[in-house]
Amino acid sequence: MYRKATLLTICLTLTALAIGLHPGMAATPASSGEALLLEVDQRLQPESYESYRKLINIEPDGRRKEFVFYGLKKGRDSVLMLFLEPATERGRTTLRLGDNMWLYIPSVGKPIRITSLQSVTGGVFNNADIMSLDYSVEYSVTSESKDGDHTVLDLKAKTKAVAYDRLKMWVDATRKLPVKIECYAATGLLIKTLRFSEVKDFGDGVVRPSVVETDSPLQKGYRSIMVFATVTPRPLDDEVFTLNFLPKVDTLR
Repeated sequence: MYRKATLLTICLTLTALAIGLHPGMAATPASSGEALLLEVDQRLQPESYESYRKLINIEPDGRRKEFVFYGLKKGRDSVLMLFLEPATERGRTTLRLGDNMWLYIPSVGKPIRITSLQSVTGGVFNNADIMSLDYSVEYSVTSESKDGDHTVLDLKAKTKAVAYDRLKMWVDATRKLPVKIECYAATGLLIKTLRFSEVKDFGDGVVRPSVVETDSPLQKGYRSIMVFATVTPRPLDDEVFTLNFLPKVDTLR
């Protein structure tokens, strides 16, 4: 019995040393900030879903340009978006797989590479905003604090491929949903602010903000608004999120 216990102790000690722990120390659990960020992601975007939304770009003189999209998302890094309106854009499709993005234009007939900081719609939202991944995929929590009824998470990009170097996210402490996100460059420059409002019950357990609005000190007087009409959980095949499927996305509606 003594020998078995000794062998067990040695095994446990070697395991602890292999993962960088001092013998006798327990593994450190994920921080409360990281856990909160995961919960925010889960509330904002179901694991697999389809949605309809409108994007409105507003210029300083009041002129507006509107787009309507059909969107699909699966897992943590696969996003599709089909343009439905205006008629001049109908049939265009964008695909995001992690850091890689493509735009398919029917008249061209083949996908074109695009970047996260470009915008297929113009306005203040860029491609990363429109085809957003889970925040925990791209960012790590560096600190958390309290601001009244909100928890404030400071987030740092995991790689240089991410659109913003740093985010500051205000989270409703009760609903576990974002209220405001400030997006910063590596220099510390504020690039834009995202504001989330009008929390809506979309059914099937999806309760999230239906409106996301953004403005930027770099584009004074310009605003962009995204309005979600539906967010519906739906199982999707991996084949849907491939370059070959881009001309056929409309068949899923």
